[in-house]
Amino acid sequence: MGNSAYNPADETAREYYNSEDADNFYSLIWGGEDLHVGLYERSDEPVFDASRRTVARMAELVPSLGSSSRVLDLGGGYGGSARYLAHEYGCQVVNLNISERENERGRQQNREHGVEQLVDIVDGSFDDIPYAADSFDIVWSQDAMLHSGDRQKVLEEANRVLRPGGHFVFTDPMQADDCPEGVIDPILARIHLDTLGTPDFYRGALNKLGLEEVTFEDHSDMIAQHYGRVREVLIEREEDVAHAISREYMERMKTGLGHWVDGGKNGYITWGIFVFRKSS
Repeated sequence: MGNSAYNPADETAREYYNSEDADNFYSLIWGGEDLHVGLYERSDEPVFDASRRTVARMAELVPSLGSSSRVLDLGGGYGGSARYLAHEYGCQVVNLNISERENERGRQQNREHGVEQLVDIVDGSFDDIPYAADSFDIVWSQDAMLHSGDRQKVLEEANRVLRPGGHFVFTDPMQADDCPEGVIDPILARIHLDTLGTPDFYRGALNKLGLEEVTFEDHSDMIAQHYGRVREVLIEREEDVAHAISREYMERMKTGLGHWVDGGKNGYITWGIFVFRKSS
């Protein structure tokens, strides 16, 4: 049963990530901790290793990150990034995520990792963040904002809860600024959205909100690499996971992953790490 407070795009994402097929796919194939694009050093390395490298690199790019930091992860899935930050930096992290099923798995992982005192997993949407203004030193997000039907609202909410002088660090699969019309329609149909964000959109919207761009580390080549690697692992393990993931879902996923690979190879999809700083 849906939450009437969620907009249609949020509810679509919520229902998808709450499904048994999706939960098992991301747990068994995608690595079970970090549900985002990885940074690969080898084409055949585990998805988990590459995805965790993204988390580590993002953390390195935030100069203010330390044990006294209070971090908000928007759409953080199972909470893998939050647990990494808690372990490596000793900071307090709130993981705000819309899928109750993912959140229950994440809370169990928090207990297994012994970080319940540092990582709080909260049910909710990044369109309406349940925290007061200036509550966080760092707002963090990885490949989640693409699911929003109102990315401008998400950015406004991120800015609202970020304290002056704080940093907003994020990744998001984006359509290139010069992407021809219609060429990524198969990707959009797969995720039930009309558009993806663009680098120019994020830059313009965040600048108007008073955030200054610190860096954009372009890793566009990782789109085809990552989605292709996930597809390879799914094909390799298809028989092993057939008890947990339906054949129909796996076939749809292989097709969908192929669209992302094509978009990356053709230069229609871009991706990288953005860091912005809020004016003091």
